[in-house]
Amino acid sequence: MFLLMSQLDGVPTAPPVLAGVGLAKNYGATLALREASLEVARGGSVAVMGPSGSGKSTLLYCLAGVVTPDRGAVTFDGVRIDEHSDARRSELRCSEFGFVFQFPGLLPELSADENVALPLMLSGVGRRTAVARARQLFPALGIDGLESRRPGELSGGEAQRVAITRALILEPAVVFADEPTGSLDTMAGDEVMSLLVSTVRERQSALVLVTHDERVARRCDRIIRVVDGRTVPLHGVEG
Repeated sequence: MFLLMSQLDGVPTAPPVLAGVGLAKNYGATLALREASLEVARGGSVAVMGPSGSGKSTLLYCLAGVVTPDRGAVTFDGVRIDEHSDARRSELRCSEFGFVFQFPGLLPELSADENVALPLMLSGVGRRTAVARARQLFPALGIDGLESRRPGELSGGEAQRVAITRALILEPAVVFADEPTGSLDTMAGDEVMSLLVSTVRERQSALVLVTHDERVARRCDRIIRVVDGRTVPLHGVEG
C-alpha cells in the first residue's frame, strides 16, 4: 500500500490511511461540525486548530470513531468506519488507534512500565510479557531509567512521554492527540512534540493533533483550522 501514490494538484502524495469527508455533527440545537474534511497518510501529521467551541475536538472524535457523524463519511484504510457498530468501532480504537490527551491519565498505583503495558494486558497478554515488551520501548522514547517510577515521581514532561509510549505500545496505525502539550511548559512541550512527530513518522503511523498553539501545530506537516464547524487549510493541501 505504501508504494501506491495518488495525484493531487500535480503533487504525488501517499494515499490516506484515514479520511473524513463532509462531516457534520449536531448536539441538539448546537451545530458542532458542518462540511468538515480531513485526511492523513501513514507517516504524515495534521494539526487541527481553532478557537474553543469551533468543533475541532468533535472532528477528532468523529475521525476516531468515538462519536458518529450525522452526515459524511469516515474511512480507515479505505473502509467506512462510521457505519460500524459501537462494538466494532471500540475494537478498532483498541487495536488500530492510539490516544494522547492533555493530561497523561496514568494510573497512580502502577509503575511507569506497568502503565505502558496496560493496553497489552487488557488485550490478553500476560503481565510479565507485557511489561517486558513495554520496557523495550523506554530507551527509544527517552525515558529509560524511569520504568519503576510511579506517576507521582515523574515530571510533567516525563509523565507525558510515558503516556505517548502507552499510546504506541500496540503499534497503532493512527495516533490522535488532543492538546498533548497543554499542561506543559514550553521546553517540555517542544520535547514532547519532537518525540511524538518523529516517532509517528519513523513507525509509519499517522498523527492527527488538536491544539490551540500555533507553535505546536507547526511541528506537523499540515495545519487546518476549524471555523464554525468547517475546515479551512492553512498549510499544505487539504483534501
